[in-house]
Amino acid sequence: MQRGSETTKDIIVIGAGVVGLSTAIRIQEKGGYRVTIVAETFPTDPKTIRYTSHWAGAHHVSQAFGNKRQRDMDKETFETMWRDSEHSGPIQGCFLRYNHSEFRSDGVDPTEWLDYMPDFRSIPNNELVPGATRGWTFTTFTLHPPAYLNWLLDRLLTNGGTMVHAQLQHISQAMHGGISGLPQKPDAIVVCIGLGARFLGGIEDKKVYPIRGQTITLNAPWVKYGSTLSSADGSYFYLMPRVTGDVLVGGIRVADDWFPVPRAQDRDYVLAGVLAVCPELAPPEIRAKRMPTIDDLRPLIVEEGCGLRPGRKGGIRLETEWLEAGPQSEIPVVYNYGHAGMGFQSSWGSASIALDLLEEALASGKP
Repeated sequence: MQRGSETTKDIIVIGAGVVGLSTAIRIQEKGGYRVTIVAETFPTDPKTIRYTSHWAGAHHVSQAFGNKRQRDMDKETFETMWRDSEHSGPIQGCFLRYNHSEFRSDGVDPTEWLDYMPDFRSIPNNELVPGATRGWTFTTFTLHPPAYLNWLLDRLLTNGGTMVHAQLQHISQAMHGGISGLPQKPDAIVVCIGLGARFLGGIEDKKVYPIRGQTITLNAPWVKYGSTLSSADGSYFYLMPRVTGDVLVGGIRVADDWFPVPRAQDRDYVLAGVLAVCPELAPPEIRAKRMPTIDDLRPLIVEEGCGLRPGRKGGIRLETEWLEAGPQSEIPVVYNYGHAGMGFQSSWGSASIALDLLEEALASGKP
């Protein structure tokens, strides 16, 4: 059955993390679409382990490796966010541009997927941190997730979008108008539910799995730069300054770990790792007297958190499937989930691909 016409089409986006919000906006701003976003949790809600985007860093340092699609998505997202991060940009109190150093001892050369970053260059050997064999530096940015996510939501609503607070048990509840506030007969559905894709009836993608992360926010406004150290043993530590004056540090990424709250041993592991990379995290008055220890960082802790990054075997799912919506009727469902720890840094790029898939499906009118 042919669906859609030249009239405005009703689109439901499931999921209100950074990927869902960016995708909903991309569709809405294309024109010709009336977008409703449905989710259990929105940026306006309290932080919860069930909403990963609140716990993101979030800096833009691509980890595309040899994946061209990922590199292109990351690059498009960087260019969009770089414009938004200008002093005259549309959102204030969110972005911070800073100098980032990427240190490695794992034999990986990131030039292929980072050479488009402003001021990109190699770091001389005499400037490497302990444990690093090579390094690169460039200019990038961090963003403050609560501010950015709420700005995205406000942008969507201001332009006529609708939000519906609901927990779906099955995708058919979105197809058949079973939830108050949703269109009775949507023209298409876009699924951006991250880890929820493992559990939502009608999808139940068992390729999706959690990658647990644990972060610590430190009140260290004297640190104005960021660093990452990826070592041959698989360890990975990072620190990134935020516009708030705080510095977010981390170094935990464990697959299939569902533990929902911070662990004390992980806290000490992260603090020791980032202090080795950046002794300047300790207060200047302490460093003037002696070598700092992790005990010098504990009084600086503002917040601890952990998030479950939505990993997926095979990478991000970006494809269309036609599902039965009634007698002799099918509806296109576009999937855009499984971003692991790359949700923010590939959000606009993957949203563009999702929009292309949506328009191709609606133009064809049939599977």
